[in-house]
Amino acid sequence: MRILTSLAAMCAALSPVALSAEELAETAARFGALESVEISALSPSGTKMLYVSPGDGADQTIYVVDLSGGAAPEPITTSNEAMARITDCQWANEERIVCDIFGMQKVGTYILPFSRVIGMKSDGSDVTRLSADTHNARGLMQDGGTVLALDIEGEDGRILMTRDYVKEDKANTRLANNKEGLGVDLVDVASGRSRSVEKPNKMADRYLADEHGRVRVMSVSDRSGGFEGSDIRYLYRPQGSDEWQPLSEVEVEGSRLDGFVPTAVDSAKNVVYGFERENGFYNLYSMPLDGSGNKTLVKQVDGVDVNGLIRIGRSNRVIGVTYVTDARYAEYFDPEIDRLAKGLNKALPGSPQIRIVDASDDESVLLIQASSDDNPGMLYLYEKASGQLSELLPIRDQLDGYQLAEMKPVTYSASDGTQIPGYLTLPVGSDGKNLPAIVMPHGGPAARDEWGFDWLAQFFAARGYAVLQPNFRGSAGYGDQWFGRNGYQQWDVAVGDVNDAGRWLVSEGIADPSKMGIVGWSYGGYAALLSQVVDPELFGAVVAIAPVTDLNLLLEDSRGYTGYEARRRQIGEGPHVAAGSPARHADQFKAPVLLVHGSRDVNVSEAHSKLMRDRLQGEGKSVDLLEFDGLDHYLEHSQARRIMLKRIGEFLDTQLAN
Repeated sequence: MRILTSLAAMCAALSPVALSAEELAETAARFGALESVEISALSPSGTKMLYVSPGDGADQTIYVVDLSGGAAPEPITTSNEAMARITDCQWANEERIVCDIFGMQKVGTYILPFSRVIGMKSDGSDVTRLSADTHNARGLMQDGGTVLALDIEGEDGRILMTRDYVKEDKANTRLANNKEGLGVDLVDVASGRSRSVEKPNKMADRYLADEHGRVRVMSVSDRSGGFEGSDIRYLYRPQGSDEWQPLSEVEVEGSRLDGFVPTAVDSAKNVVYGFERENGFYNLYSMPLDGSGNKTLVKQVDGVDVNGLIRIGRSNRVIGVTYVTDARYAEYFDPEIDRLAKGLNKALPGSPQIRIVDASDDESVLLIQASSDDNPGMLYLYEKASGQLSELLPIRDQLDGYQLAEMKPVTYSASDGTQIPGYLTLPVGSDGKNLPAIVMPHGGPAARDEWGFDWLAQFFAARGYAVLQPNFRGSAGYGDQWFGRNGYQQWDVAVGDVNDAGRWLVSEGIADPSKMGIVGWSYGGYAALLSQVVDPELFGAVVAIAPVTDLNLLLEDSRGYTGYEARRRQIGEGPHVAAGSPARHADQFKAPVLLVHGSRDVNVSEAHSKLMRDRLQGEGKSVDLLEFDGLDHYLEHSQARRIMLKRIGEFLDTQLAN
């Protein structure tokens, strides 16, 4: 039941060829295109599916498919807001859809993020705004509300949403009298009318509802400090009671949390699942909601954090846990789901990773995605009664049918002997010797790379480059000791590991030392620039996308926002601030630099790239800046990414040519 013909099949004259033989412009277009299926969900009956597909620009189209009749997908509405994107869509019931929108608006000198929730019929008509008005949201993040539960007993057509309120002032009598803080409302998805089920609490930050839509957990904390160094207190409700009782307390230290952090409630077991650090690593625990505080260890993995819950369907039932060693692994609590996932992994070509995207209300019909390093993914429909598995949609239609490169876990020695994990991607058909090469450090710094499809790594491999992605010290997921004081305060360790990745490529004979570049995004761009400060001779070209270039400027970026204190503590104070700011060391650069930045970046302001450009130009260095007006940190725009990849390809080809 393949419901969409692939791009490769539609273009009959374009038979699959080795990507390394394609022209740069075509390769950039294929790999720069956003996922053709960004979001997908099943209706409660499992007979209909929605999915969101982007266009070439800012547009996104919602499609609805009748899975029982074999009809073609119907486009029901298109959003074309340059500064707002659909981030999620779900079925509120069989007839109506609920979608989350995240965007940015410029107010004075600030670029303010905002979120909204809208509802509509499954034919795209009768659009209703379900979120709170902007003026009812506190803080600079104009939060229009979060959907807590779709499946609420006895309340078909209503969903549970958080609402953020400010006090009424005399000049604005439209606001509800004296409401202030975060509350929870029951919202009618057709009319938008609501009634309060949880009074607004000005100290509340978050609520958790169980699979039946009952609010069971609330977190409260001091907003004034950006949560840094202050307690976050979690409270719970016993079954059959509306009284809040103490559950746990958490201390925030940088990006690490000390204490039990509730994540999901299972009302059938009357427990809450949560993560807590022990001996420097996060483990998954369950805790009964009875006041005993008796935690039970659910999953622990030596040497890595356990960091993900697997949930299913509109009720968000917890069915398993995930963690990453050399790749991401899943363990299912549900024996039937476990057998299914293992069976599909064996049956499908290439033993792909299996992810359950959604389920019908009775879980008799499942939406499943299978993907791997050299397979961007295929969406399948699985019907339990018949055991039938049907192909639906390729996740990246532009690459469907094309041979992609394999990614392999590797380790290499840092200069102090520490073994650094990473992932090596070699061009298809290559013998892995004497190749042009790219070292590609990840963003974050509290992040890590994982095994799986990576569009940037695949683009470079398609252009004939070997690509090494190091999980340098300072990366997340490997515990406290590996994370250290983070990649800013210990930038020298992190960047040392990144440079050692390049040296390893040369020592192994993989890289031609005269044809080696470095490419990074966000913190990865910061590390790429600092690689020139540490060893200007190592890389022949530097590409930095949305990079941090000065740590004091990064701190100033957050001034006026609630996260200022958290950012201040992340960066710290001392000589590392000047030493670890690449814009202050432009005189040491030898390699040409290409900078890429969006003008509406609220993560790392475009001022960073402009400062780096000006400093390098002032020193007579080779530098260019590619700017994308109106785009944010992630450049989620197919045309922009196509332009970016083409420019990067041209830059590297020129700078690394003998």
